Amino acid sequence: MKQVKWAVIIFCIPLLLTGCMYPDSQLKENQTPYKEQIQSVQSAVDQFQTNGGGILPIITKEAETPIYQKYVVDFKKIVPRYIAEAPPNSFDAGGIFQYVLIDVETDPTVKLLDVRMAQAIQDLNLRLTSYRQANGYPPYGEVLSDEVFTLDYKKLGLKEAPTVTSPYSQRQLSIIVNNKAELFVDYTPDLYDALKEKKHTFKKGEDIREILVEESDFVPAFSLPYTIDESEKPIFLVK
Repeated sequence: MKQVKWAVIIFCIPLLLTGCMYPDSQLKENQTPYKEQIQSVQSAVDQFQTNGGGILPIITKEAETPIYQKYVVDFKKIVPRYIAEAPPNSFDAGGIFQYVLIDVETDPTVKLLDVRMAQAIQDLNLRLTSYRQANGYPPYGEVLSDEVFTLDYKKLGLKEAPTVTSPYSQRQLSIIVNNKAELFVDYTPDLYDALKEKKHTFKKGEDIREILVEESDFVPAFSLPYTIDESEKPIFLVK
């Protein structure tokens, strides 16, 4: 009987540590992209910038950080003077979203980045690094462009191709790899739909990712640049 009791206790410890015992309402609050919370953070950022002579409340990142992951809101700089607390759904408060800025030079605008994407890529990168150390090169699969490939997921010990959930369509998006063994999310399906549904003036050679951002609260995190081909379909932008 004592063995059963200890087994139950040991089983429950991980649940407590991972937050599985949170009430459903709290879990929902941590995982829902509420517009009013985005607007509150936007207001705080605007006030901070006005009072700070144009300086933005962001965490300093390396210059080569991809544009949609580069300007992360630093809540330590705006709480509690400009906003009472970090939103419950923010990564800072235990949620699943990072609050980031786009258009920082012209019109700093608050958007969201789903941290679960970062975790998926980080986990896959561990497998990729291990494979490269053993074989000397990534497990490239199908050629998508001159510098972009699918992954041969079976060589990484996976039963199916790795994907993440799109913040735009909720469809599953593939994780792909470039010729530098860097992992990215392939937003081609979302871009294809957006180009069909929205009027645009993009020309070949221009980065078209902004079409996803314009009417959404999310940024296309961990994405490569895309452009259009002669038939106005999305393709990878190779510079």
